Amino acid sequence: MDKSKIKKVALAYSGGLATSIIIPWLKENYNNCEVIAVAGNVGQADELEGLEEKAIRTGASKLIVADLVDEMVDDIIVPSMKMGAKYETYLLGTAFARPVIGKKLAEIALAEGADAIAHGATGKGNDQVRFELAIKRFAPDMPIIAPWREWDIKSRDEEIDYAEAHNVPLKINRETNYSKDKNLWHLSHEGLDLEDPANEPQYAKKGFLEMGVAPEQAPDEPAYVTIDFEAGAPVALNGEKMKASKIIEKLNAIGGANGIGIIDIVENRLIGMKDRGVYETPGGTILYFAHEHLEMLTVDKEVLHEKQKLAVDYADLIYNGKWYSPLQEALTAFANESNKFVTGSVKLKLYKGNIIPAGTTSPYSLYSENIVTFGESDFDQAQAGGFINIWGLPTKVQALREQGRL
Repeated sequence: MDKSKIKKVALAYSGGLATSIIIPWLKENYNNCEVIAVAGNVGQADELEGLEEKAIRTGASKLIVADLVDEMVDDIIVPSMKMGAKYETYLLGTAFARPVIGKKLAEIALAEGADAIAHGATGKGNDQVRFELAIKRFAPDMPIIAPWREWDIKSRDEEIDYAEAHNVPLKINRETNYSKDKNLWHLSHEGLDLEDPANEPQYAKKGFLEMGVAPEQAPDEPAYVTIDFEAGAPVALNGEKMKASKIIEKLNAIGGANGIGIIDIVENRLIGMKDRGVYETPGGTILYFAHEHLEMLTVDKEVLHEKQKLAVDYADLIYNGKWYSPLQEALTAFANESNKFVTGSVKLKLYKGNIIPAGTTSPYSLYSENIVTFGESDFDQAQAGGFINIWGLPTKVQALREQGRL
């Protein structure tokens, strides 16, 4: 990259620690360039408050906020839920948001005549890959500046030192300096005491959990929710029709209050290292659970089992930053086709971190009480003997060979 040609940079800006100090760092190291801060609204709510003032005060020429909530939910989260995609046990919260942010960042950079795009993802993490693959898809010739791969700063403590030296306002201090990422779907916590897997997360500590409470702090009475689906997509909550993003928002509140969706995992990063994180995904956990239970009624065995296999590949491509790929398009088509009969209602009981099924109905149910009942039914049980003889024929032949009787 010829630094002398960099006069205007579009920066993926969250207002967090890294992106806050990147603005003055870019101006110091790239010809006092103009920095356009670009924030993707993916449902991080209060984190957008005061962002424009902060960005400009820190040295940006302006802040552009792009509303990406429904695009993230409808185009990425809902198909992923239809597929049942989980990366290990992680519900892909950060990974869901990065493609739409990267795409919009590329579009804005081109529209604003930027000479380069910058982001605050570290050289150790997954987000650098997710951002940059999206940028390569929509602005393939755009130079990319990744300060964590250039600067001399080695830690978050040194980031705070830089911020203090350059009068960059921060909402954190060294004691609350968790690395967090928040969107409508989830909130992640990494760093500090969580870097040692032997340490129990301080769920009950004030200010640690933000989307809900620890299960032991949840109410003593259960809460009930009913979610309606049409062709695998959520369309109503407790009988009220609303768009999927609003359903997630409301389930976050209900689920969070009941201690739902908190996980503590060590995951395998794309970059080759293991990472420990605590994730809050209250609404998403409820939605996945409800959708899986409706599929139990409405999806035939072979399709369901094939989808469960493909879900691993689908989660991998999302986690690894390859959302904008032919494989994603092909797998999404399978997810949609396999969910064409996943229509119905799922009632759930939420109690102290637990999700308990409380009844599922569908006009397309494959469940037949008449066939499966322990009482009298139309199923002719005598036919099972012939089925077992045919099904077990290879086993019988192998046994005969071992006994020398073939």
